[in-house]
Amino acid sequence: MTTLADLLKEQLDQREFILPAAFDLTATFFFAITGALAAMRRHHDYVGLFALAFVAGVGGGLMRDGIFIQTGPPAAVSDGRYILAVLGACVVGSIIGHRIERFRRAIAVLDAVGLGAYAVVGVQKSLSAGLSIPAAILVGIINAAGGGILRDLLVREEPLVFKPGQFYVVAAVIGCVLFVALTVLAGWSAPLAALVAIAVTFLCRIFSIVFKWETSAVRPWFTKPPPEG
Repeated sequence: MTTLADLLKEQLDQREFILPAAFDLTATFFFAITGALAAMRRHHDYVGLFALAFVAGVGGGLMRDGIFIQTGPPAAVSDGRYILAVLGACVVGSIIGHRIERFRRAIAVLDAVGLGAYAVVGVQKSLSAGLSIPAAILVGIINAAGGGILRDLLVREEPLVFKPGQFYVVAAVIGCVLFVALTVLAGWSAPLAALVAIAVTFLCRIFSIVFKWETSAVRPWFTKPPPEG
């Protein structure tokens, strides 16, 4: 009997979605810049600068490949171009970091594209490795947001993705679920489903910034009324 996971894996095997290397490295570069800027704001030395840039740029991929998939050395360390991209972000951050703040909107746009792309790639690689659909969605989310979580933990801050605020993880969840739905239920090819999922994730993230869509803090459903008198 063919299961839902088997059907999806068959769809993915027909035409695997592969993130173009140039875009992958560019997204890694800009993600790494956010880590470099965080290190500079805290007056870290060059070791701290590289460490934060590295985890911000490739942390999600390391968690995906090293913890969940485990099919060999993570792409971030088997392909030297990723480390070169991180080093480039460190150089750019240290030279013009004080001027990058004016380009925050441009970086936010690139970050939004990368968010959807890495979410989809995380799901696709996880399913190809035999993970279940819910697990693959979880890995896709971690692939997209894991670098930011590691960056914040290293500087002893509560991760931004855990706080009430603009849609970030929510946008990644939408992209992951949409990719699965389009490939399984609609029977779309993996590349086409990926492009649509990335576009929807991008729009969700950008709209949350423009229109200030925000998540809210969790509160008890039932609370006792304040005492009278």
